[in-house]
Amino acid sequence: MESVNQTSMNRFILLGLTNIPYLQALYVLMFLIMYVITLTANLLLMLVVQINSQLQTPMYFFLSNLSIVDFFFSSTIVPKIMAITVSQDKSISLLDCATQMFFSLSLGATECFILAVMAYDRYAAISKPLHYTTIMNKRFCISMAAGSWIISIINAAIHVYLTFQLPFCRSHQINHFFCEMPPLFRLSCRDTYLNEVVMYISAAIIGVCSFILTLVSYVHIISAILKIRSTAGRYKAFSTCSSHLAVVSLYYGTLLLMYMRPHSAYSPEVDKNLSLIYTAVTPMLNPIVYSIRNKHVKNTIRKKINEIMPWLVK
Repeated sequence: MESVNQTSMNRFILLGLTNIPYLQALYVLMFLIMYVITLTANLLLMLVVQINSQLQTPMYFFLSNLSIVDFFFSSTIVPKIMAITVSQDKSISLLDCATQMFFSLSLGATECFILAVMAYDRYAAISKPLHYTTIMNKRFCISMAAGSWIISIINAAIHVYLTFQLPFCRSHQINHFFCEMPPLFRLSCRDTYLNEVVMYISAAIIGVCSFILTLVSYVHIISAILKIRSTAGRYKAFSTCSSHLAVVSLYYGTLLLMYMRPHSAYSPEVDKNLSLIYTAVTPMLNPIVYSIRNKHVKNTIRKKINEIMPWLVK
């Protein structure tokens, strides 16, 4: 049988999550709700930071960057999931596939860096309050944010280039719901050793190192919290810290499981479940856990709603 390679095949078929009709309807409804929450929460946070001068601090500068990442990360993946779930046409062109992979990789890596810098920001604020403004100065913040984006974009471009140099002759069906490296590697009839090595190195440098820096920062934060004499204050700080750490661990954990497992351990169903968490769930949780619960954010939202609709907020 004539092999189907990259030059003769210009489209992939995304198999999606399920072929069972009632489950498809359930998935679409679930993703629609999650997507609306994600867009609304992240847009709201970005707006609140812009209109409230009290929130124009290093912490909210990075939270705004995180909201931008989550907004576009979710928009890169979730609409396509819904489209291939309800449509008979589940195909995606090579160009669209490469574009989706580029944005998902660059945004995913940027989120790793931003989460690590945010943890460091909280460490500096809690453990070194007298030196906080010196440590988290404007130049440092801009450099960290810009560096996160630039490194992530370069990293994504390298992976996309290497991936689409492979001949895809085993099949044109991707057993996944978007174009991601591990599922695509399985379609290649050429050895993907180089691609996997580069992927592991990238995941170790970006994912593992960011996660370790985040954990170290939280260890120092927890150590500082334990010194708080007030039981109520300690409980409140632990509550906030634990929710942040839970979401961070969920994101890093699923991402690293996806990209650090050996090729032989990959499973389509496990891949899908892991990918769902860091592409759809954490972008929805981040603005809620990090910001919307904050009293300054809530007060700003309440004040703005009162200005626009005074009859709604008494």
